[in-house]
Amino acid sequence: MPAPWRICCDKKSRTKNGKAEMDNMAETSEKMQMKKEITLLNGISLIVGNMIGSGIFVSPRGVLMYSASYGLSLVIWALGGMFSLFGALCYAELGTSIVKSGASYAYILEAFGAFVAFIRLWSSLLIIEPTTQAVIAITFANYIVQPIFPHCEPPYDAVRLIAAACICSLTFINCVNVKWGTRVQDVFTYAKVMALILVISVGLYKIGKGETENLRAPFEGSATNPGMIALALYSALFSYSGWDTLNYVTEEMQNPERNLPLSIAISMPIVTVIYLLTNIAYYVVLDMSALLTSDAVAVTFGSETLSYAKWIIPIAVAMSCYSGLNSSIIAASRLFYVGAREGHLPDSLSLIHIKRFTPVPALLFNGLMTLLYLLVEDVFLLINYYCFNYWLFVGLSIAGLIYLRYTQPHRPRPIKLNLFFPIVYCLCSLFLVIVPLYSDTINSLIGVGIALSGIPAYYLGVYLPVEKRPKCLQWLSATTTKYVQMLFYCALSDLDIDMEPTAAKSK
Repeated sequence: MPAPWRICCDKKSRTKNGKAEMDNMAETSEKMQMKKEITLLNGISLIVGNMIGSGIFVSPRGVLMYSASYGLSLVIWALGGMFSLFGALCYAELGTSIVKSGASYAYILEAFGAFVAFIRLWSSLLIIEPTTQAVIAITFANYIVQPIFPHCEPPYDAVRLIAAACICSLTFINCVNVKWGTRVQDVFTYAKVMALILVISVGLYKIGKGETENLRAPFEGSATNPGMIALALYSALFSYSGWDTLNYVTEEMQNPERNLPLSIAISMPIVTVIYLLTNIAYYVVLDMSALLTSDAVAVTFGSETLSYAKWIIPIAVAMSCYSGLNSSIIAASRLFYVGAREGHLPDSLSLIHIKRFTPVPALLFNGLMTLLYLLVEDVFLLINYYCFNYWLFVGLSIAGLIYLRYTQPHRPRPIKLNLFFPIVYCLCSLFLVIVPLYSDTINSLIGVGIALSGIPAYYLGVYLPVEKRPKCLQWLSATTTKYVQMLFYCALSDLDIDMEPTAAKSK
C-alpha cells in the first residue's frame, strides 16, 4: 500500500460530477512526466550557450601561451573543434539509442553498470557541478560591479551576494517553467553571439584596411616541443567542453531522434567558426604580449577599438556568464533528477511539480550546493580537482558506445557512426586524462580521492538490499520525501516503459 503522502500528491481533487478517485489518479499518473518542450532552436541555444562561456571573452590565452605563435594557435583551435565534433557525434548516437536524460551518467549506467555510474554522479554532486556554477556566478558578479569600481577590486561581499542572487534567480526561473528557462537561454545566447560578431566584425574591418602586421609571419616562433603542443591542445579542448549539454535533457526534447543530432550538427560548426574568427580578431588588434598579460582580453580589445562603446564588452561577458550558468543549472538538475530516479540519490530528488512538471527538488538541491560553494573563498582552486574526473567519465561514456556495439548489436540505433569516430575520441580522452595527471598530479589525485569517497555511500545507499540498510537512513529518506512532496507540491514521476528495466536493474 502506498504511503499516505504519496497518495495525497498523486491524486487530483474530485470533479464536480463525482468521478471516482482512482480514475483521477490514473489520469494524473498518465501525465506525471516532464513535458517535451525543448525544440530544435532551444537545443542549439543550450549547446552554444554552454560552450561559449566567459573564457573566449576573458582569457583565451592558454592556447596561445603554449603554442607560442598565432598560426599554430589557430591550427590547434581548429583541431580542438574537430575532436570535439567527434565526441559530439558519438553522443548523438548514444542519445538517440539510449533516450534518457543524464548524458554520460545514463550511458555509463547502461554500459558499465551501477557502481561506475554512481561514482560519476558522486563526482558531479560533490565537485564538478557546484564548483563550475559558483565560478561562473562569481565571474558574472565581477563584471556586473566592475563599472562601479573601475580602479580597484570590488568588495568581496558584494560580489558574492550578486553571485548568490544570480543563482537564485535562475533556479527560480527554471522551477516555474521549463519554457522560461529555455527562453532565457535563447535570449542571452543570441546576445553573446551578437557581441562576438561585433568583435569579429571589427577584426575583419581591420584586415580589410590592411592592418595585418601581427599576422605577417603567423608561424614564427611556433612551439616544437610535443609537451607544449599537447598542453595547448588541452586548453583548446577544455574551451570546447559543454557540447554534451543537450544530452542531459534528452527526455524533454521534441523528437529527440531528429532534433538531438541536428542540434549538435548545427552547433558545433557555429562554435568552431566563432572561436577561430574571434581569435583572429584579437590577433589583428593586440600584439602577443598584450594578449598574454591581459586579465580580460575582450575588455582590452574593446578599449583599443570601440571607444565610447567599450562598455558593451563587460555587459557581454556578464550575459555570457548568465547564459552559461542557466544551461549548467538545467543540465545539473536533470542529472540529479535521473540519478534519484535510478535509486542512486534520495527519492525526494526524483519528484516533479504536479502542475508545472519541473524537477523542483533537484533544482533547489543544485542551487543550495552551489550557494554553499560560494562560501569557499578559494573556490576557483577547486576547478583544478575535477579536470581529471570530467574527462575520464566523458571518455568512459564513449567507450561505452563501443562496448554496447558488441554486447547489444541489435539495439535500435537511429544514428550509427563508423567506429573510427569513437575510437579516435577515446584516444583523445585518454590524452586529456593523462595531461592533468602529468601537469597537475597532486590536484588530480585529490580529484580521484573525492570520486572514490563515494564508495561507502554506494555501499550503504545502493548496494545493500533495502532491508539491510541503516534504519536511520531509511527513516531520513522517507521523512524527507514526505515533507518535500507536501512543501513543494510534487509527486514521483513515472518511467517510460522502455526505461523501467534499466532502472530496476540498477536498483
